[in-house]
Amino acid sequence: MENRLGSQELQSLVSPLLALCHEAGAAICEQYHAPGSDQFESKGDDTPLTRADILSHRILRAGLAKLALELPMLSEESGPEKRAQRRSWGRFWLVDPLDGTKEFLARTGEFTVNVALIEDHRPRLGLLYLPLEETACVGIPGLWARRFRCRGGQWSEDELATRPLPDGQPLVVLASRRHRGPRLTACLDWLEQRWGPLERSNSGSALKFCQMAVGEGDFYPRFSPCSEWDTAAGQALLEAAGGGLLGLDGAPLRYNCRDSLLSPDFLALAQPEHPLWVDLLAHLQTVPANN
Repeated sequence: MENRLGSQELQSLVSPLLALCHEAGAAICEQYHAPGSDQFESKGDDTPLTRADILSHRILRAGLAKLALELPMLSEESGPEKRAQRRSWGRFWLVDPLDGTKEFLARTGEFTVNVALIEDHRPRLGLLYLPLEETACVGIPGLWARRFRCRGGQWSEDELATRPLPDGQPLVVLASRRHRGPRLTACLDWLEQRWGPLERSNSGSALKFCQMAVGEGDFYPRFSPCSEWDTAAGQALLEAAGGGLLGLDGAPLRYNCRDSLLSPDFLALAQPEHPLWVDLLAHLQTVPANN
């Protein structure tokens, strides 16, 4: 593979990516507010597919192809040919054109556009765009994490950072309202016994990564299936803001390494170096995987 991209090259991608995601987000919002926005098709894995998913995919595919890097794109809506080719790619875009389609259909507003640049199996840049808020959270691990807001066609920005664990205060646990289960229950029960009171904040899609990056959460556990395009941009953002996304082996998630595009169970952590998480990972090894 070519030499790794430098910091200037990565930062030069941010402005065109913001414009591109803003365009895709506008198409999503138009569909969200249009009559018949609750119409969808069922894909082979029984997940829904809306016109908003398709339009966003097409806009991102065309826009990413025009960028100077001319990299391939793997999207949730890519066909079998792209999925077969991707194992030979060392650098590529990993995209979810509409993360939170069920939230889109349920009218919660909790959906995002996820774009990550994968290089050598790691996310080097991640952007999560919130269409209804015209806001993007962007992270380049090792450089910076920032929130960009579009108002009147102009982008403002501010720095992001995860927060330290709040000694003597409740842990804020971010969780999906759609994914529960005994393993999650066992995890939270252990934390409550070890740490003390927990505060639960439920939300959909990759918004939980944004909440952690702005300092509104401490912990996001996931023990139900999701795919690599669901986590890559969030991992880049979280790492850039000072957090981490770890598999149950304690190592950061890696991408495009396996035949399957499913992500392993993971813990998203605002302060990954805290010893609490080492003990939790050890505890989870004793909890049966089928829970």
